[in-house]
Amino acid sequence: VLPERLQRREAERQEGVERQRQKKEAQVVKEEQSEFFVAAFAGERKAVEALTAAGQLEEATARLQGLQKLLTESVRFLAPYEVRQGQEAVARLQADLAVRRQQLQPKKKFAFRALKKEAAPGSESRPAEPAWPVFATQAPGQGAAEGELSGPPLCGFSGVEDKELELGPPELLQRDVVLSELRGCRVRLRGNANTLRVRDCRSCTVLCGPVSTSVLVDGCSDCVLVLACQQLRTHRTRDSRFYVQVTSRAVIEDCTKVSFAPYTWSYPGIEGDYESSGLDRNRNNWNLVDDFDWLATDRPSPNWSLIPELERISCWD
Repeated sequence: VLPERLQRREAERQEGVERQRQKKEAQVVKEEQSEFFVAAFAGERKAVEALTAAGQLEEATARLQGLQKLLTESVRFLAPYEVRQGQEAVARLQADLAVRRQQLQPKKKFAFRALKKEAAPGSESRPAEPAWPVFATQAPGQGAAEGELSGPPLCGFSGVEDKELELGPPELLQRDVVLSELRGCRVRLRGNANTLRVRDCRSCTVLCGPVSTSVLVDGCSDCVLVLACQQLRTHRTRDSRFYVQVTSRAVIEDCTKVSFAPYTWSYPGIEGDYESSGLDRNRNNWNLVDDFDWLATDRPSPNWSLIPELERISCWD
């Protein structure tokens, strides 16, 4: 009996030694991969910055998409703080690129407008059409959200209540879109935008076609958001449902009662928008969410969940 017991102990000791050796080797590999990522990421970031400053925007956009892909493929071995730093760097580069694109756009020529003729006495005047703000403006004294442009955004809606709002491919193509302070609205964005920012919206439904780079949702509640993008970041949002096609892992922070399901919106021309956006339709990490407020690795975050299949919406129009 004694030799068998000793043999068992020796076998257990050897197993423990082997586990420690494998763990040490895995840690070395992980550190080497992390070092390679940091060097490669820094080099590509400098290249994108130089191309943006030189006005070579097409090449800068392509290199930036490659940088985003490098970050997405490296998430599995990076520490959470490294992932966050990388996402913030990509967001800054996207914002710089959008500002540079706006600076290089040709300025509109000044032209006199014809004065409106006064209506003839007794004639009926037609009621004016409601002028919804297609260009969202930043309130005085309000700072820009993380990753948002510091100048005026290119297109979007702001301060509208209980309306059906829509932008099509001509307005959206590779432009930066901002939706802010909407209440009870249904928004359809049919086309390929460059970035999308959704800020301080309540009880809204947002249906969005493929976004080439990032979507930021900040300070929203009781919303339904249908989004296709490379990167999704959600801050200070509660009681909202997301239907997403996302090629990296979605990130939430300071959020409660948010839930996720696969992207289910479709419209005529969406295949072309996917092609121009560069998104991979076969890659969707809709159920992989990183909660920066939940550090426990052995228990799931209570702040987000998956929408049960029977409760998912499949038809939107």
